[in-house]
Amino acid sequence: MAQASTFGQRVRQQLHLTDTPPSLITRSLRGIELAATETRNDNPVPGRSGSAADEAYFVSLKLQDYPDCELWDHGKCVMKTDVKAGTTYLYDLRSDPGYIIDKPFHSLHFYLPRSALDGIARESRVPRGDLACQFGFGHDDQVMRHIGAVLLEALSRPAEANQLFIDHMMLAFTAHIAQAYGGLQSTAGPARGGLAPWQVKRACERLDSDLGGRLSLQLIAAEFGLSVSHFSRAFRISTGLPPHQWLLRQRVNAAKQLMTARDLSLSEIAISAGFANQSHFTKVFSVQVGISPAAWRREAAGGSEDDM
Repeated sequence: MAQASTFGQRVRQQLHLTDTPPSLITRSLRGIELAATETRNDNPVPGRSGSAADEAYFVSLKLQDYPDCELWDHGKCVMKTDVKAGTTYLYDLRSDPGYIIDKPFHSLHFYLPRSALDGIARESRVPRGDLACQFGFGHDDQVMRHIGAVLLEALSRPAEANQLFIDHMMLAFTAHIAQAYGGLQSTAGPARGGLAPWQVKRACERLDSDLGGRLSLQLIAAEFGLSVSHFSRAFRISTGLPPHQWLLRQRVNAAKQLMTARDLSLSEIAISAGFANQSHFTKVFSVQVGISPAAWRREAAGGSEDDM
């Protein structure tokens, strides 16, 4: 089975792209790799797309119209259809699906191994099953459009997308696909309770020790012998925030403390508090606090200090 870490290279070969597109990768489901990558070619070389056969699914959010698309399945042309921007298509890669590339295209592709869905089925205590892939049919999926918009922004600003955030969004994507197209609604009843006090303390210490967000949810959850989805739910119940948002709040708190040191510039504070750069710092701080770091600093200094 292909790994998500090579997904960008595989998509480049399949769609005959000049460069390998950037990918967001998570291993939050028991070490199983999932990936998302943006593909775009405004001047493609005409021809059939390459092989995609695998024990996995592609989930593709179309970002522009692709009229009169010739679709192939099991090695032969089976239909033509007009692909509309904003629709979501599911492909079972066991049938080696493809299409004729003869027009500009722009999509967000997700690589979803069948083993990831099997893991969700076990955790939800339901039988494993296949996704309902209606070949050539585009779904009007508002949730996927929201997830896609968030991940496209992350792909455009990779330095700002910490691993906790990527894990969170890809977990949300997988759960949505499993429930919307795989019938894998949980039969486990209401959500379980939060973490034990010692677990909350330990989890917060682990997150606080890495303000840059390089730790994965899988690594933290494994310390408590929990699945990522169980840990994320329990952490949110206990703290009121999912892990990646809790981390952002800690970054802001750290930045506030650092801003009392008058010899540090905002760019230095941004890096020290775990932000990618000053622009990222300003954006997150302004959303959470309601004013810019420069304005907060002036108020904290009694309005007499010039921002550095």
